[in-house]
Amino acid sequence: MNFSFNRLLGTVAVSAFLGLANVMANSATFDKSSQIGADPILPEPNAYLVPPMHVAKAVGWKEGETPTVPAGYKIAAIAQGLEHPRQPYLLPNGDMLVVESNGPGLEPVERPKDLIMGWVQKFAGAGAKSANRITLLHDSTASGTYDQKSVFLGGLYSPFGVVLVGSDLYVANTDAIVKFHYNTGDLKITGPGEKLTDLPGGPIDHHWTKSLTASPDGSKLYVGVGSNSNVMENGTGVELDRAAVWEVDRATGAHRIYGSGLRNPNGLTFYPGGNTLWVVVNERDELGPDLVPDYLTSVKDGGFYGWPYSYYGQHLDPRVNPQRPDLVAKAIPPDYALSSHVAPLGLAFNTSSSLGEEYLNGAFIGEHGSWDRAEFNGYEVVYVPFVNAKPTGKAAPFVTDFLNANGETRGRPVGVALDKQGALIVADDLGNTVWRITKQ
Repeated sequence: MNFSFNRLLGTVAVSAFLGLANVMANSATFDKSSQIGADPILPEPNAYLVPPMHVAKAVGWKEGETPTVPAGYKIAAIAQGLEHPRQPYLLPNGDMLVVESNGPGLEPVERPKDLIMGWVQKFAGAGAKSANRITLLHDSTASGTYDQKSVFLGGLYSPFGVVLVGSDLYVANTDAIVKFHYNTGDLKITGPGEKLTDLPGGPIDHHWTKSLTASPDGSKLYVGVGSNSNVMENGTGVELDRAAVWEVDRATGAHRIYGSGLRNPNGLTFYPGGNTLWVVVNERDELGPDLVPDYLTSVKDGGFYGWPYSYYGQHLDPRVNPQRPDLVAKAIPPDYALSSHVAPLGLAFNTSSSLGEEYLNGAFIGEHGSWDRAEFNGYEVVYVPFVNAKPTGKAAPFVTDFLNANGETRGRPVGVALDKQGALIVADDLGNTVWRITKQ
């Protein structure tokens, strides 16, 4: 490491430390719960030369440790020793697919901010090489024990989303949706895949995760494509067809933009029994510890949700130039705020009473956790109650203590799902574990 790089790194570290000190001063009295619900409190924005950091050191789970669940529930590890498990997906016969993946590492390191983000990822345990595979957990007794584990499909490229429609299994790699043939009960796919459509990937692939779901009638696929920057600092050219939910025709692979202005949409899921698509969205950084709240929202066909020009409806982002007042004027406020920087990545609606009536018909959300606020936020699975198919009331923590008493992170929740017995499944990409929660 030469002198100039050392000096630059030192400057970056000092700036980040000063930024964090400012964050701590500004956020000491802020009530995080005021940003949960339909009408969040939005403080005045701040600007930083480099983003402040408060990163939870990754330590993993010790023998016998588990996350905490409410009284009357129990949690068990049903798969361990995985490599960054991201998404659990339940097959009709009760078997479970687990996507093991990480980003392709295509982002250039050109600015102090890039140095910070690379260091943050490594310190937080997110810098590992991608396994690029899907693992099968087989439940031979149909009891929720998942007693067999094997590689189901390999040779993928930073996969994330997966969905089955009939005998067609679709996998969203970071750069394409690929279709495979699946027969009920298959323990492995050996046949070649067929590309349905390309997705925005490199040469920069800032938000690499591509969440995936199918329409209720199975005719369309919906894929989340995150932005290639925080607020378009990499230029407009690399943002083509990004920060959006695509609708993809299964028969032809043709796509159109279904919803836009969504910085990093994940957890795409239709509300049960209806045709309303819901997503959780990771909003922008570097406006302060309490801006901007990440959120849960329905996606309207043709709707625009603000990014990068405005946030939470029509609140202008002062960093974006030139502005687009025509787009800002029609920016749709999200349905439900989840608080700032919780990083939601997983969403599942519960239609089973197996976890109790108090958790029926609402949404479980996996919150990966913050890196840029003094008081950690997220690092848990929360439950958002729904009434008449709309989020109502306050989100309640359901799976907690991924952070230990020293502020170190033992795990980080990502995707969530409900299995055939109605148990909640949580993929923990730092703890390399899949957890199963049941009512006692």
